[in-house]
Amino acid sequence: MITELGHFALILAFVIAIVQMVVPLIGAHFRWPGWMSVAEPAAQAQFFFTAFAFGALTWAFVTSDFSLRLVTLNSHSAKPMLYKISGTWGNHEGSMLLWVLIVSLFGAVASVFGGGLPPTLKARVLAVQAAIGVAFFAFILFTSNPFLRLAVPPFDGQDLNPLLQDPGLAFHPPFLYLGYVGLSMAFSFAVAALIEGRVDAAWGRWVRPWTLAAWIFLTIGIALGSWWAYYELGWGGFWFWDPVENASFMPWLLAAALLHSAIVVEKRESLKSWTILLAILAFGFSLIGTFIVRSGLLTSVHAFANDPERGVFILIILAFFTGGALTLFAARAQAMQAKGVFGVVSRETALVANNILLAVSCFVVFFGTLWPVVAEMAFDRKLSVGPPFFDAAFTPFMVVLGLILPVGSMLPWKRGVLGRTMWRLRFVFVLAVALGVLAWAMQTGRSGLGPIGLFLGAWVVFGAFADLWLRAGSSNRLGRLIRMPRADWGKAVAHAGLGVTIFAIAGLTAWEAEDIRVAELNKPFNVGSYTLELQDVRRVRGPNYISTMADIEVTRAGKFVALLNPEKRDYPVAQMPTTEAAIDYRFLRDLYVVIGDQQDNGGWTVRTYIKPLANWIWGGSLLMALGGLLSLSDRRFRVAAGARRSPREGVPAE
Repeated sequence: MITELGHFALILAFVIAIVQMVVPLIGAHFRWPGWMSVAEPAAQAQFFFTAFAFGALTWAFVTSDFSLRLVTLNSHSAKPMLYKISGTWGNHEGSMLLWVLIVSLFGAVASVFGGGLPPTLKARVLAVQAAIGVAFFAFILFTSNPFLRLAVPPFDGQDLNPLLQDPGLAFHPPFLYLGYVGLSMAFSFAVAALIEGRVDAAWGRWVRPWTLAAWIFLTIGIALGSWWAYYELGWGGFWFWDPVENASFMPWLLAAALLHSAIVVEKRESLKSWTILLAILAFGFSLIGTFIVRSGLLTSVHAFANDPERGVFILIILAFFTGGALTLFAARAQAMQAKGVFGVVSRETALVANNILLAVSCFVVFFGTLWPVVAEMAFDRKLSVGPPFFDAAFTPFMVVLGLILPVGSMLPWKRGVLGRTMWRLRFVFVLAVALGVLAWAMQTGRSGLGPIGLFLGAWVVFGAFADLWLRAGSSNRLGRLIRMPRADWGKAVAHAGLGVTIFAIAGLTAWEAEDIRVAELNKPFNVGSYTLELQDVRRVRGPNYISTMADIEVTRAGKFVALLNPEKRDYPVAQMPTTEAAIDYRFLRDLYVVIGDQQDNGGWTVRTYIKPLANWIWGGSLLMALGGLLSLSDRRFRVAAGARRSPREGVPAE
């Protein structure tokens, strides 16, 4: 009964979304207040019914209702409760229901907290957001219905993909979708502004919190996915340039560019056309990611489905929204004339350079991701584009971005003097160079990657906080720092997080040690400065799996360090093995051990990695997300802040 009510609620939400898409848009065109006011209750009702439908599906998973086809295919009665719940979105149909739930959530939040928006703009934003919902409601109901019943329910289910039965993957998709779908609000604001034919400083301030929220969620989601791949897949890497990894990374790059571009619109009323274009492209790349994951076009361990028909439907949605928005952008380009002028050396120019680097790096990733498909379709050649291409093509853009970041942040608006700004950063530069030289002197090899990474990371981190320190002035500096707006602290923390991540990736890549061997029981072997001993290998039964678990003792200079238990798990229902790495986490390094298959001589294949600074990668990502949260909590940048002014007045440049 609850399942049928959930299905009915989903249909009601679809109908309400159609009303919300049409009526407020007509009302805004004719300036009819009554028609425009329909948008707010419709957005809230749409969210309520979608949430009910999602709750009904979750209940079916929690109670193991195997009369529901989706539960049978993706759950099992012996599965732990956490994975029963996460099984709701650990499949194609359920994940798409989560997608429309988040679309309706953002629309409902905009209806509640968008009181300061001009009525016509608010009505159009909610109408465009509803149009996105309509497209995906139709996709679910007509191609991916999660509420289909089975005529003869089985006794038990087929279990969830074992790779998804992990805490990291339980929370990774919701955060990622909050980021993906959050960019739909920036898209809705952009299209609404194009329809109105006006983009001003107030618009820049309104769109920033939505973009910032989406960017924060994307950052957390990508970090969780990277961490999961690191400890779950057993290959020891944190990023493989997998097509689905790239699909989430591309919108993140464009969202970062959009955040910085919107600052210029707000402060100087420049880069209007470019900011609108970025908002369209950022959401467009979110849709491209959805297409890649669900169409079967590219193969990936992360892919949800392999269904060309569904892929065609998503491709139509992508073409309609992105193509339609770009057409409207071309028609309205003349209405977005920039007002502010600035010199070659200025903060505006630095932000333009930031945008160019982020956007071009995004298209480099896009090219590398799709080129094998293009080569096969157009030239009948099977190609593989892997990490060497991406590392060589993408890294230079990030190096240049890191070099200009501290300088650009400290340049004044409109016109500046480069030499004066560089002089203010002289101590930061000397410290960064000294740390790089120290790393070069201490390392055993002669690779420049680690020292360069340390220099660049230190330059970005210390440059971010030097900006705060110098802005606080010379008198009562501590008090001024405490009273400084949270947006300024947020910028410094986010930039510092980027610097930490840059150094961690460079250090891990340059200084990692790897050992692969056949280890025999009770015969110690050395890896770097550590001694490992395989003491036992035994069979262990879990809730819904059987594990081959090893006991490996790690010592250093005769002192006990850790007892590691790497596993190979076999899930009988899903008939799929997984690798569970054992990791000894420390502040400066991880000791990473994987157990393989038993060999003819009775030994076992053991892979051991010493990974310096591995945790700093995710620590840097969390710092970036924390910086975004600090900025989002600043009252100046809350939703529709600044809209208290007349919409024609805008917000004066500071």
